[in-house]
Amino acid sequence: MAAGLDRAKETSEHWSAWGGTVGVRWNRELADDLGLVLGAANGRHAQLAWREHEMFDLRQTGSLEFDVRAGNLHDFIGGSLQARGGYVIDSPAGRIDLTDFRLSPRAGDQLILDIVGGDGKAWFYIDRLMYELVDNNQRLAVRTMDLRISPELADRIGHPEVANWAIADMQMTTDVLRQGGDPQQPSGGFKWHGQAAPAAGATYQADLFMQTFNSQYSRCDGCTGEGGNGRVVFTPSSTLRNNVNNGSAQATIPGDPLGTSTALWTADIPWWEKFSGNHPPYNNDQHPFLIWNLYRFNADGSIDQIGRSGVKHAFLTTNSSCLEHPGTSQVLGRGCSDTYGTGNNDSNSDLGPRSEIIPATNQWGRCGSIYDLNCDGQPNGSGNGNFDQRLITRESQFSGPGQAGATYLFESWYLARQDINIYNSMATKRATFTRNASTWSVGGNDQYRLGPAIDRWVDPANPGANARSVELASTEGHTKVAVKATSLGGGLWRYDYAVMNLDFARAKTQGAEPNLRVISNMGFDSFTVPVGSATITNVTFSDGDLETTNNWATGVSNGTVVWATPTKSNALNWGTMFRFSFTANLAPTESSATLHVAETGTPQVLQANGLLAPGVARAKSGFGNNAP
Repeated sequence: MAAGLDRAKETSEHWSAWGGTVGVRWNRELADDLGLVLGAANGRHAQLAWREHEMFDLRQTGSLEFDVRAGNLHDFIGGSLQARGGYVIDSPAGRIDLTDFRLSPRAGDQLILDIVGGDGKAWFYIDRLMYELVDNNQRLAVRTMDLRISPELADRIGHPEVANWAIADMQMTTDVLRQGGDPQQPSGGFKWHGQAAPAAGATYQADLFMQTFNSQYSRCDGCTGEGGNGRVVFTPSSTLRNNVNNGSAQATIPGDPLGTSTALWTADIPWWEKFSGNHPPYNNDQHPFLIWNLYRFNADGSIDQIGRSGVKHAFLTTNSSCLEHPGTSQVLGRGCSDTYGTGNNDSNSDLGPRSEIIPATNQWGRCGSIYDLNCDGQPNGSGNGNFDQRLITRESQFSGPGQAGATYLFESWYLARQDINIYNSMATKRATFTRNASTWSVGGNDQYRLGPAIDRWVDPANPGANARSVELASTEGHTKVAVKATSLGGGLWRYDYAVMNLDFARAKTQGAEPNLRVISNMGFDSFTVPVGSATITNVTFSDGDLETTNNWATGVSNGTVVWATPTKSNALNWGTMFRFSFTANLAPTESSATLHVAETGTPQVLQANGLLAPGVARAKSGFGNNAP
């Protein structure tokens, strides 16, 4: 009887869906790089979807079978869906017919759909699905999923290195044909940051972790290969996880020094899509944000940030592997994971400038943003092109003879409101770069560690000889200043200072949420190091790009070296690192440096104590050849 009840329960969870629509947004620049010629879409709708997908109807013949558990799609178990229309793709190796393509579950993989063409072969497949049951469970809405190149297709077109690369982003809404059992998770209410927890005097706290990420080449403008000047776009697929604690400390990211939260009671994190209305707990459409950066560790021991993205606006959480599930795709529960894939992080309709965010509070100035230019609360097109708000770096910045001996780190960071520890919400990974005919492959993707890249240049806990790292923290945000002093011989020393503005901004705003306008959110406009009587040469400024017109001016006077941007057009703003270097004829001694805040207010200057700078020259000893 027990076995029969178990089978009945299992059967009741099986759902099916048919019909609806499916959309495809190709990375056409990447397709061109690979010699794939995408023919005109046949049978698609006249208008593009909001996220610029080309939309096709799904036939109401056959159905997709799936399992629903705790209010979420758990896995696909059979069936298929077929589009009305599709594409014909020509390549040097022959034609691929995706007319009336089918989406079929892959045996043995819970959430992978093969894209089966007219020849019956699966040249592409889909993963990284972000889904929800909507309209009173009458529709399964897959809001985004990565369309990837199969290893077989990669071999066929002569580019084995692009196996499993994302080449398109897809979406799908299909009508539920048959429901299984009640999919709703028992509700105990949301546990917002600051609410009382069961232990006396304790509260629930928000603490979001970066669980893992990988980076991929997306496109290039004018690429010629190693040492070239082409503008290259790299995009991550990033997975986060909410804290797992429920009264005691457990590792959320096992094996990492930052992997265990100090928040013993996990708060749920709001995840409302922009323009979806005003919701608790902040009476707005609060959602996390995602940024990513690229760093070069130079052979001479210095560091440069050579690429930085705009802001990705998160819009949905799939809440996978949850320990507590609140039963909604707009709130991240305890222990829940969620992944934003490569294709979705490359979406023009979800990216915006960093200038619209107050990073320390994680508030978005919707009014006057690129998505609400006239502040009427209704979304307009972003105006983004395929090179806007992306991480862009020049080929010569990560390849060619000029970068011999350099190593590279990608950094990915989720920003969540009231997050008690920003450092476990970001992580870095090693990267290598290989030119393959017309594309750049990202290798490495290993040596994962929570925390910012600057902490892997100078470890605050173990800085080593002639190195220091200092954190400046306040209600306006966090900044890290690190220094390395390198002996050049002959009494000369090179001093390299890296200043990482993590989330510091002195914001000027108008109005209040949900109609907040961010007028400016600048960080710092000058950096000063005392050098006493040292002789200073080779003063250098590096903002990580190859443009010289926006470089900070430098000056040496009155025993200081000063770097400043007179127009504030290239201020050291949040999520950004600049390097300041010089050579001196004095060895390092403990000292300080100062940062000037670009916007007026109090304090106007921040001082970083406990650093290193050229020491004060000592008077020569009175003992000479005639000394007794």
